[in-house]
Amino acid sequence: MYIVWAVLAFSLLIVGHELGHFTLAKLNGIKVEEFSLGMGPKIFGFKGKETEYLIKVLPIGGYVKMLGEEENINDERAFSSKSPLRRISVIAAGPIMNFILALLLFAIIAMNNGFVLPKINEVIDNSPAMESGLVSGDNIKSLNGKKVSTWEDFAMGVSLGKGENIDLQIERNGEIKDIIITPRFNEELNKFAVGISPAIMENPNFIQSINYAGLQSKSLISQTFGALKTIFTGKATLNDVGGPVTIIKATGAAAKSGIWNLLFFAAFLSIQLGIFNLLPFPALDGGWIFLLFIELITRKKISDKVIGTLNYIGFSCLIVIMILVTIKDILRPISF
Repeated sequence: MYIVWAVLAFSLLIVGHELGHFTLAKLNGIKVEEFSLGMGPKIFGFKGKETEYLIKVLPIGGYVKMLGEEENINDERAFSSKSPLRRISVIAAGPIMNFILALLLFAIIAMNNGFVLPKINEVIDNSPAMESGLVSGDNIKSLNGKKVSTWEDFAMGVSLGKGENIDLQIERNGEIKDIIITPRFNEELNKFAVGISPAIMENPNFIQSINYAGLQSKSLISQTFGALKTIFTGKATLNDVGGPVTIIKATGAAAKSGIWNLLFFAAFLSIQLGIFNLLPFPALDGGWIFLLFIELITRKKISDKVIGTLNYIGFSCLIVIMILVTIKDILRPISF
């Protein structure tokens, strides 16, 4: 049952992404020929006024097929006939929709379940926090010189520090204090910790919930770019990357732990999906946007042959990576 919830949550992110492309295509007068959830053989479909809506067997992606997307067509409703800026708006709408969806999910979570603050609620006896002089009510302002906006900013900073001294700046009774603290490895949590629990904002109003959603999204975007940096600099390997199987399993695990954890994980995935698609790599939205900016600057259209070749190479590389990561996912199961 949890796998079903996982597939539904992941499908929501895909539909949101493709709905962004679809909506901007319609607003720009572009004919959309197909709107598909999933890849591979068709399970179900129906024809609307001019668009065929499809559900396919593999819930690992989706697509919107537009007239003139793959070749120049002399038709005012073709994607290829629109200006570079209009085409950029259509392509960018997918990832932007993922960020909007994450904001909405975080806001819904906050309004219904409250949220944790970068503020200390309790200090555990004989912990690094107690030894350093932290007390209940301290507001955490920065960690090693980096601003702390959410509890996740603080928790991630402690985890990445791997036990090294941390320079904390806290606010206590309106006064700013600097505190040095050394995390210790917690066997029960299987990570470094300092021995504090966060305060919780209960029953936040609409403005507070939206503010939290914005801060949380910003924090996760920063963390995702940090993770990408470790991949591109060689500090992370294939073993540190999860594919569709890991995503579905992890989403199922989140569903098992409750609806709010599932929604939080879905929002987190939505941000990652948005960022991934903005990477300037052929076959991704970011690759399209990069080529369209070149066209905008040079005022010369890139030939269909060049675009087709780049997309073919990029898509082939993505398929190979997905296969390798999926094999690794299967060999490294996540239990529920």
